[in-house]
Formats: sequence, structure tokens, C-alpha cells
Amino acid sequence: MPPAHTGAPSPSYRWEGSSIPGASTPSFPAADTHTPEGREPGRPGYRRMSLALFAAGLATFALLYSTQALLPAISDGFGVTAGQASWTVSAATGALALFVLPLSALSERFGRTRVMTWSMAVAVGVGLLVPFAPNLEWLVALRAVQGAAIAGIPASAMAYLAEEVKPKALVGAIGLFVAGNSIGGMSGRLVTGWAAQLGGWRAGLLAVGLVALACAAAFLVLLPRARFFRPSSLNPRAVGRTVAGHLRDPLLLRLYGIGALFMTVFGAVYTVIGYRLVDEPFSLGQGVVGSVFLVYLVGTVSSAAAGQLVARTGRRGALYLAVTTTALGLLLSLADALPAILLGLVLITAGFFAGHAAASSAVSRTAKTGRAQASALYQSAYYLGSSAGGTLGALAYHSAGWAATVGIALLAVIGVASITLYGSHAARAERRLPAGAAAAR
Repeated sequence: MPPAHTGAPSPSYRWEGSSIPGASTPSFPAADTHTPEGREPGRPGYRRMSLALFAAGLATFALLYSTQALLPAISDGFGVTAGQASWTVSAATGALALFVLPLSALSERFGRTRVMTWSMAVAVGVGLLVPFAPNLEWLVALRAVQGAAIAGIPASAMAYLAEEVKPKALVGAIGLFVAGNSIGGMSGRLVTGWAAQLGGWRAGLLAVGLVALACAAAFLVLLPRARFFRPSSLNPRAVGRTVAGHLRDPLLLRLYGIGALFMTVFGAVYTVIGYRLVDEPFSLGQGVVGSVFLVYLVGTVSSAAAGQLVARTGRRGALYLAVTTTALGLLLSLADALPAILLGLVLITAGFFAGHAAASSAVSRTAKTGRAQASALYQSAYYLGSSAGGTLGALAYHSAGWAATVGIALLAVIGVASITLYGSHAARAERRLPAGAAAAR
């Protein structure tokens, strides 16, 4: 068993970015990874770290979903259907899902901050090229490259927080990162909507690229150097064993399923809502549709408050509340009254972000080794859910209207509830086992 980490440099390791020829994959025991100097609110560096990762989360979601609010305009511009235009979102989220695990492995070797920095640089660079795509095929291809680049940010950020933040402050710290996601999703759609109304969808994409550039600069200036990262060799077999171990863990599998299904709901709703609001009977302009995404502010609050919610109700209690809130929002959105739709979006957003923050922080706490891979698998499932939700939701809307999209989202919500109920049953059954049998299990 490796010695407890004390905060002083170990003679066997050097700090982030250094090379260690022949080093083996170190373990990351939950109790030993966090030293007495681990960051927490009120301690030096915590505020800078929080702001830096908030900026990273903002840029990530602003870029990743930059075309979502513009889908009706892209459909008109290229003369394509909602399902075809939705690939500008699904290509980015699908590429992220595929590349998040390889890039998280690179972060184990080269460092969380280095991988996040390069990922941010490439994603922003491609974001400044996306507005000039000559056709839908080029737009989809560039968005796929952008999604692959963004993949280096989420899992590395969560692993960075798990190593640098004290356990009692971890849910709150991850909640702030997720809050940056919600602000990014909101501001990206808001900026693209109004810029598109003034100068077309290409102007909208250029505007969000410039916003992401400013966020990247803030991230580079603010992010503190990692203190407790211990690099490992880039060993595919070791990574494979770590991934296989995570995939054999029943709790992690349930958390991955919850993340995927929650994001299926979110992807379906927010890919299609723009089409519904520009169609009859609402006929809203592109700028007004973009402003609807101000409801993301609710997600900022609910994700940042997830730590307190989990502390009061437990992880499964928080998930039950998130499921109920999301389902009520979906049912409300079926009304043909704009206030009811907006209230429905508020509830869907609050429930989604609370559930996501609870599930993603549980992954970081559950994994005893290879936290970057554990977070990467969660992110893969999460963004595969986004791709599936966006594509299926758009196809359903194109063939049978908003009610069909809501039907797909409700099935996903039922899936989250079923997994959480099974987890509650499994936990009760394990508590009834003798101590020795439960440990062996």
C-alpha cells in the first residue's frame, strides 16, 4: 500500500508535467489523496481555482452547444430538416464521448492542467473557424473536431478537483464547475440568438467563439498549479485494467446510467425547443428564442446547491427530488401556453443540473483508483446520452411534434427513477447482510 500523501514531494514522483521513466500507475486512495492543506473555502487558492474552473465550464458548454439555439436558422440556411441540422450538436457531443477516455488517460501522464489547457486552446481555435463552414458537411466535421478537443476538459477538471479539494468541499467545488456549465449553456445560446438575429447564424457562432476566447484567457491566468497530482506512465494495459474495474463496479455503472439518461432528457428538450418556439402558435424571433435560455440560471443555482441537498437528503434522496422536478417540468411543457412552457423549462433545468451534480460528484468519491478514468466513463455516458437525446428528440419532433419529444424524455426519466430505486433496494439488502459478507461483496 502506498504511504499516505503528506503534501511534501515524494522522492518517487515529481510534480505535474515532469517525466518519470518507467513509473507504474499509482493508486489514489480516497483518504490519502487529500492532504491537510487540501483546498477548501477560505483557504489560499480556492477562490482562484473555483473561478478558473468556472470559466472552463462556461467555455465548454458555450462552445459545445453553440449551434443548438441556431438550429432553425441553420435548417433554413442550408435547406435541411431538423434531424439533419441536429447533427451539428450530436457530432460534437458524440466526439466528446469517444475522446474523453483517451484524453483522461493522457491527463494521468502529463497532468490535468496541461491537458485542460491544450484542449481549451484547440476548442477555441476551431470555434473561430466554425462560422466559416461552407456547407452542412463541413460544419458537422468541424463540430466533431471541436467536441473531441473539448473532451480533455470535463474529466480532467473533475479529477483535478478530487485531488486538490478536501472531501467535505468536493461536492460544492464540482457544483461550481457544473454551474459554469449552466452559465455557459445559457450565455452561449443567448449570445448566438441575438447575434444571429442581427447578422445571421454565422455571426452568432463567431460571437460565442469570442466569448470562449475570453474565458480561456481567464482560465490560463487564474488556474493554480496542481499540488497533489502524481503522474503515471502511459500504459494502455493498466488503463484498460482500471477501466474494466470501474465497469465491474455496480454503483459506478448505476451512476453512468443516471448521467446518460438525465442528459438524454436535456439533449432532447433543448435541441428541439427552438423549433417549437419559432413555429406556430408562438412564432418567436431568433433573439427571443435565445433569451429563453436564461432559465439556465436556475441550473446554476441548483447545481451549486447540490452539496447541501446531498448532505440533507443523501445522494438517492437528491436524485429522487431531481427526477420528480424534471418529470413535472416535462408535463408542464406540453401546454400550448408560453408561461407554462417557460415554467416547465425552469423545472427541467433545475432537476437536470441537481441530478447531474449529485451523480458526477458521487463518481469522484466512489472511485478509489483511476479517478480520471472513472470521471471519463461518466462523461462518455453523459455525452452519448446528449447525442442520443438530441437526435431522437429532433426526429420525434419532425415526425410527431413536441409530445413525441416529451415522450422520449419521460422514458429516460423513468429509467433514472428505476436505477435509483434499484440502488436503494441494493443498499438496504447490503445493510441486512452480516459485516463480513457485506465486505466480501
